[in-house]
Amino acid sequence: MTKTTATRRRGRLFPEIQWTPEQKAKREAESEAFYQRCYPIFDRVKPELIATHYNWFIAIEPDSGEYFIERDLEVASLQCQAKYPGKLHYTFRINESGACGSI
Repeated sequence: MTKTTATRRRGRLFPEIQWTPEQKAKREAESEAFYQRCYPIFDRVKPELIATHYNWFIAIEPDSGEYFIERDLEVASLQCQAKYPGKLHYTFRINESGACGSI
């Protein structure tokens, strides 16, 4: 009996999106504007949260001003999505810089 194997496709599942420079600039401007709406909320609560929740995560929904604090990034994000489905949120790490990752 001969065993056949299917060839697997390598690379990306979807073709790359070709963005024009105008589309890239618009996307970056929208992302920056959203960050600027979320950061003041984070900056306001950061001093009190650093003392009690250092290196935890905070997911912020800027329209309501509500935020969700958890040790796990995914849990904080899911809580925010559950309460505000279809709305964007921004996640910070509760530390001096607010960065979630490292370079």
